Amino acid sequence: MDGIAVNLEFWNGKKVLVTGHTGFKGSWMSAWLTRLGADVTGLALAPDSDPSLFDDAHVATGMNSVIGDIRDASLVQRLIADSSIEIVLHLAAQALVRESYDDPIETFSTNVVGTATVLDACRRSDSVQSVVSVTSDKCYENREWVWGYRESEAMGGHDPYSASKGCAELVTASMRRSFFEAGSSGSREIGLGSGRAGNVIGGGDWSANRIIPDIVRAFGVGEKVEIRSPNAIRPWQHVLEPVRGYMMLAERLYDEPAGIWADGWNFGPHDIDARPVRSIVESMCAAWGGTADYRVNEGGPHEANYLKLDCSKSRDVLGWKPALGLDDALTWIVEWHKAHLDGESAKSLLDEQLARYEALLAD
Repeated sequence: MDGIAVNLEFWNGKKVLVTGHTGFKGSWMSAWLTRLGADVTGLALAPDSDPSLFDDAHVATGMNSVIGDIRDASLVQRLIADSSIEIVLHLAAQALVRESYDDPIETFSTNVVGTATVLDACRRSDSVQSVVSVTSDKCYENREWVWGYRESEAMGGHDPYSASKGCAELVTASMRRSFFEAGSSGSREIGLGSGRAGNVIGGGDWSANRIIPDIVRAFGVGEKVEIRSPNAIRPWQHVLEPVRGYMMLAERLYDEPAGIWADGWNFGPHDIDARPVRSIVESMCAAWGGTADYRVNEGGPHEANYLKLDCSKSRDVLGWKPALGLDDALTWIVEWHKAHLDGESAKSLLDEQLARYEALLAD
């Protein structure tokens, strides 16, 4: 496969560390890498939801799952050394805007100090060749523009979560220039890039304070879902879209650590799929059927109203572009959760949708 697809053969036998592997995005990534024959080690705190995709789909099967904190420098260095890790995909984070208001210190500590700790362990390693540090579209200083943010825009953020992701990008750039590039104070050259994705959605997400999990929880028990910001526009995309982008970037960094790949990269949907929250809920109501409905309860701490990414660089240089439109992604989510409510296992649903996505890429 080439073009928009990952190189499936590349990952077979590669020794990969995924931080945040117990989270929603990390679970999908770990399952896909294991399916491709990678030797996967995961480092993360225990899942923060019950149920969780990680537990329900038995993602730990076939990989080395370690429950621990990315801020534990000796643990991170030991894992990388003991497993001779070649590729690091750093996804671990405190990932919720609302939670960052409740505990800003923990958010900054995890997202900024945690990122620095992981990258420091990578630069001290003799085996690591390629690193992708995952942040967020919210790393940009949001000026509520109607056009998408490019990778060269200023970092920033109003809320603690967004600011922490902007800081993580600055840490990544600093570590790259100081230790990872040829001629730096590092002992050797290592490919280091960052991935900035929009709002990810998909089957198996039971996280708190996220719109899709809120929807499926409410619909599953016949209740109306409550939404807070019906007019807020977000770049929605299926979780496998940015995961594929991170993997494609990791491949390029592995082969050419000094090339153009050592930079920040946006992974977001086509412009048509940057839609208001209300549109997402109404589409889910129609797809779910029956008495599915919603109510609006606006309020709460500040969140950006308009946010969109310019993904021209990922499309034209990396060769990545969305393969699954938003309407199809919402259909996949409804299919997943309805089947799960009917008793189908999360493991079989995960495997089936991974196979379907691979077939979509091959078509």
